[in-house]
Amino acid sequence: MIDFRSDTVTKPSKAMRDVMYSAPVGDDVYGDDPSVNQLEAYASERFSFEAALYCSSGTQANLLALMAHCERGDEYICGQNAHNYKFEGGGAAVLGSIQPQPIENEPDGSLCFDKIAAAIKPNDSHFANTRLLSLENTIGGKVLPLSYLAKARHFVNEHSLALHLDGARAFNAAVELNVDITDITQHFDSVSICLSKGLGAPVGSLLLGTKALITKARRWRKVLGGGMRQAGMLAAAGQYALENNVSRLKDDHANARYLASKLNELNGFSVDMSNTTNMVYARYSSELNIAHISEQLAQQGILISPSKQLRLVTHLDINQDDIDTFIRALAAHI
Repeated sequence: MIDFRSDTVTKPSKAMRDVMYSAPVGDDVYGDDPSVNQLEAYASERFSFEAALYCSSGTQANLLALMAHCERGDEYICGQNAHNYKFEGGGAAVLGSIQPQPIENEPDGSLCFDKIAAAIKPNDSHFANTRLLSLENTIGGKVLPLSYLAKARHFVNEHSLALHLDGARAFNAAVELNVDITDITQHFDSVSICLSKGLGAPVGSLLLGTKALITKARRWRKVLGGGMRQAGMLAAAGQYALENNVSRLKDDHANARYLASKLNELNGFSVDMSNTTNMVYARYSSELNIAHISEQLAQQGILISPSKQLRLVTHLDINQDDIDTFIRALAAHI
């Protein structure tokens, strides 16, 4: 299969599978899994945080961060397009009793600080307590500049808020900016990092923060049913991903630009080339039946997600030959 639906569809390589097979394991709920412990220690040092927590998913890591920062009846501010608001089942409200306050994202994915300031609730019993600002980087494939992150840090300090990063694809941002990941994460009180997207691990995300925050998050992880037992095989895959699959993300970005240029050559398709990293958003003619086309492509072993605006994602299991195959097949159906 040539699968453009998401970078979550990546398969572990043979080298990663070998590491998983030989990973020492224990009971992580007791704190006895050496591979999980090694990953958490490695991650806290790598990202320059006091502590780290291995989680089953990015959704869980983000929810644990929200529940560790906020109490029942508190509020967090995020973007209308934020994953932890729009695509994570309303978990903050349903499971944390935390009120989301979404702000319209600007065209570059950022949030306007004036709009955020206007949304912060006064110290009044009529309102939820605004505790946290949550940003996402990358968001829709777009990179938030380091200068914006520095302004966000200054803003939350002025308003006595904490700052969380949904960093599911933060390494894509770091690679695109040609900086170390800590140049991004240094501005935040907590960060979630997904291991199972572009980094290619089969399962898992990390939550990073202070020791106190991670201790609180670890308890909530247990409450939410996220305490895993012999999770070392999965953690070993995550550590392999961090150690081996970061720099190659630039290949995904190059392939996305190549894909965008090829789509722009097809009649009925238009791509905004200003979008960066590993996501391509293509507009298409209303005359095209994209749902039918996707069914035809699937029969040829090519998977896309039909929608009003076509999102195609490059990853470690997509190469330039795959893109050429897709373009030829797509051209035959339009």
